[in-house]
Amino acid sequence: MERIQKVMAAAGVASRRASEKLIAAGRVQVNGETVTALGTKVGHRDKVEVDGVPIHREPHVYYLLNKPRGVISSAHDDKGRKTVVDILHEDEVEERIYPVGRLDYDTTGILLLTNDGALANKLMHPRFEVAKTYVAKVKGIVTNDELKRLRLGVRIDGRKTKPAKTRLKEVDRHQQTSLVQLTIHEGRYHQVKRMFEAVGHPVLKLHRETYGFLNLQGLQSGEFRELRPTEVTKLKQL
Repeated sequence: MERIQKVMAAAGVASRRASEKLIAAGRVQVNGETVTALGTKVGHRDKVEVDGVPIHREPHVYYLLNKPRGVISSAHDDKGRKTVVDILHEDEVEERIYPVGRLDYDTTGILLLTNDGALANKLMHPRFEVAKTYVAKVKGIVTNDELKRLRLGVRIDGRKTKPAKTRLKEVDRHQQTSLVQLTIHEGRYHQVKRMFEAVGHPVLKLHRETYGFLNLQGLQSGEFRELRPTEVTKLKQL
């Protein structure tokens, strides 16, 4: 027996948190009866439906996308904007997938998508601290002291960020901009942009280069590929 939200996430209906909202809204039925208790457990013989549509356990799939600018990191968008899931569905990916974490609308780079709710939840949990490397084009010339502040941690909403790695890649003194590589192990709201703002350098462009051991080698903007079985195994071991 498993909690119903875990079963829904594993079936690719939605993330576990989003599934909990569906349950609380009275949109989930078990064996014909509406359930709203999040602790409800179901077995393989139980018939689970969402809005009257039976859910089916799909085989788990794992995709790596080079997210382009101007696309929403979500399965759906109320404003009708293009989402990362739309990109994969346009290329005949049929599974109900969703992104692992988020990249801002104007941020590009590496993003995982899957219907494996259990793995997605683990990867997004703060205690697992998956390393993520970004390259930011920022206003102004970043100094060594400012890089040190980023490495040691800056305060966001009263809490200090965890130690990070930094590298100044390029400086354009004519345009008064800097290109900085930053590796963090957290995933707080708008964290990278807010870290640079904290040291006086607003972000102009932001790109995520790596996620854990994964990179974008061979993928142009908007392209994606399936993860290899060895990569999936390694992700589960992070």
